[in-house]
Amino acid sequence: MGKPEHPRVAAFSALPSPGPSGGRKTHNLAGAAHFLRIHPEELRQRAKAGRVPGAKIGRAWVFLEDDLVAYLRSHYPSPRQALQVTLGKEVECHLSNATQSGGSKSELPTESEYADLLGLEAKPSRRSTTTK
Repeated sequence: MGKPEHPRVAAFSALPSPGPSGGRKTHNLAGAAHFLRIHPEELRQRAKAGRVPGAKIGRAWVFLEDDLVAYLRSHYPSPRQALQVTLGKEVECHLSNATQSGGSKSELPTESEYADLLGLEAKPSRRSTTTK
């Protein structure tokens, strides 16, 4: 009989097989940073904060490529409401059937009207110094 297996090795061997590909692809910090196209220090900080899935084994970070792909896909932009157009179901704008455009027809009060309303003395108008 041989030596008994270490408990961690036994637990690892009890994990389900990775599938038909033969094994899971892993990356170190530099490889994962290259995969994500970010600086390794930025990836280290994100992984340490738990924003990027990864595990620090001893002194080295280990990242599963499947997790990196899922992380990357989670940052894809969501479809915007304005881009979701259904053909044949367009709604006419409520202003498109207006007979005329424009806003308020009233004119803005002049400076002298403001002065009258506020009870201020009206300033005399300036005279041009170039003409006599």
